[in-house]
Amino acid sequence: MWTESRHQKLWAEILPTIEHDDLAHDWLHVQRVTKWCISLAQSLDVSTDLAGAAGLLHDIINIPKESDLRSLGSTLSAQAGVQYLKRAGYSEDEITIVTEAIATCSWSRGLEPTNVIGKILQDADRLDAIGSIGLLRNIACAQAMRNRKHTGTLYHPQRPVPWNQSEDTLNDKEHAIDHFFCKLLKLKEGMHTTMAKQEAQRRHAWMLDFLKELERELR
Repeated sequence: MWTESRHQKLWAEILPTIEHDDLAHDWLHVQRVTKWCISLAQSLDVSTDLAGAAGLLHDIINIPKESDLRSLGSTLSAQAGVQYLKRAGYSEDEITIVTEAIATCSWSRGLEPTNVIGKILQDADRLDAIGSIGLLRNIACAQAMRNRKHTGTLYHPQRPVPWNQSEDTLNDKEHAIDHFFCKLLKLKEGMHTTMAKQEAQRRHAWMLDFLKELERELR
């Protein structure tokens, strides 16, 4: 699938490990993030090989959103990625670059990337969280949490689209639409690369239109 042979080795090992019951973090998510990593790397004239490797490995440890250990996902993925990178033929210096990028990509950790590959990966992963694909992933995540906890709704019945709610009244573990206001609508401002900023602006505008339409329908 990927042009670089090392990517092919990584993909062959990673694909069987991906959880197929989590549509928000399935193999298609990995593909999308990896393709964005490669495109963003090309726009900056940096290594598409290292950027693509980071995309392929960034979610190999997937911790459920509602878990208290959620913030450790990127760290654990970085640690687990070392063995895959070694077997694919990456050097120690390359492994350090890729794993540092993975360790800082998570929204829940709140860390700034330490290298350019980290900026690319963080942008790529966050682009996949917004826009129409972000909406689909948000609903898939909400359904998965409901299946595990047997609670939760698409929106709060008294405040379906919480435009002016304070942070402490939002609960995106119980109401899927709250996730737009807890996270998704904030992602546009944190993009690092020019290409990602432009794409995020477009996807952000689409999400606002969607929320306005949802509000009209529910009204």
